[in-house]
Amino acid sequence: MRGGKLIVFSAPSGSGKTTIVRHLLEQEKLNLAFSVSATSREPRGEEKDGEDYYFISAAKFKKHIKDGDFLEWEEVYRDNFYGTLHSEVNRLWAHGKNVIFDIDVVGGLRIKKKYPEKTLAVFVEPPSVDELKIRLKKRKTESDEKINMRIAKASIEMATASQFDHIIVNDNLDKALEEAERLVAQHIDKEENESKAREEE
Repeated sequence: MRGGKLIVFSAPSGSGKTTIVRHLLEQEKLNLAFSVSATSREPRGEEKDGEDYYFISAAKFKKHIKDGDFLEWEEVYRDNFYGTLHSEVNRLWAHGKNVIFDIDVVGGLRIKKKYPEKTLAVFVEPPSVDELKIRLKKRKTESDEKINMRIAKASIEMATASQFDHIIVNDNLDKALEEAERLVAQHIDKEENESKAREEE
């Protein structure tokens, strides 16, 4: 499948979007490459620089903002920035890839707004906020205070779901993976068929 498309997966933390994105990246026929976001936060657990995120200082992040280097960015918490560098997307497009994002809700909608025709925006919804809290606690990577902050943020994020092209309710992982694969394949096929039609005109 020809490259140049954008696929956005957004969700409250703990909804399972990362699991879905990893599954999609394994499907060779989709020709996907992962867009590595930049962040000013410290690495967590086994995270690797340049693979999970580009870990940069808050000062350097602010300079990139000033220089207009981001496709989208957000200050999620005070001095805790996340963003997508233009150079990252251009690098992957140059390799003929379709670019997939595992990204915050605000960032996902900004990408959709910037590239409405190229972008498929999917919102992954947890079965409930209570289930989300259980999943976050099971991770054992954050304090109760941080988890409560994430839960409060999740309620706000879930209110934006209707602004996305599709909503996948992740109450059954196998079904969610199947639905995600189908939606992405349809988006890529649709774009390819339209470009073929234009070439034939």
